[in-house]
Amino acid sequence: MTMNKQRFESLDQMADETAAALSQAAASSAFHLFRDEQFRRLARFQQLGQTEQDRIFNELVVASLVLIILLLEAPDLRVPSESRDYLGGVKNRIPKAYVESLRKLGIESEHLSDWEKLISMRYEEYARDRHDVRAAAMEIESSEKSLDLDSLSKIQMLVPVQAVAIGCHHHICRGETKGEDELFKCTLRSLSRFYVELRVRFEGGKITPLTRARAAVKRAFHRKGKKKR
Repeated sequence: MTMNKQRFESLDQMADETAAALSQAAASSAFHLFRDEQFRRLARFQQLGQTEQDRIFNELVVASLVLIILLLEAPDLRVPSESRDYLGGVKNRIPKAYVESLRKLGIESEHLSDWEKLISMRYEEYARDRHDVRAAAMEIESSEKSLDLDSLSKIQMLVPVQAVAIGCHHHICRGETKGEDELFKCTLRSLSRFYVELRVRFEGGKITPLTRARAAVKRAFHRKGKKKR
């Protein structure tokens, strides 16, 4: 992701602005899925009250925010080594940037505190789940063929979006995920698009490996979803 550095007086200011822009991109992506007719039908929105619909929207926003954080700390993100510290600073600012945007909208302080706790809690959960997701993906891939560097690279690349999609789906369904495969796939597709678009921008348009990985995600998670649910 490139920005005009001449607009900013310092790298800290640039990191603040980048985090703010990314947090709003997360909210926009979540809102797009939230308003998607297929998603709303699969989530049975007509049967849900406003409070429950709001809860689902919040989970979608948090999922996108955490996905950005996991992407920025991914060891295989192909960015210049000198950019790592800067991206680490951006990553650390993501939660506060979103909470600040809510503050500007007039959200009360007690609710802002709840948001900070929710983002932190989901980050810890989804970051922890990365290990299980990676192990499961390697097991599935190795059952069909010997793992090579290309396979391992694709698995590593997809870990953040896979972990977030599984966790987000679990919370949307309040843990009752049996029979909700289509809802999971719909959520996964949306998060995958967001993830790929962001990663391509950060990596300067290096699309080829991501294209291969994106093609693999449906196959891998279709099988994983059948096993799990």
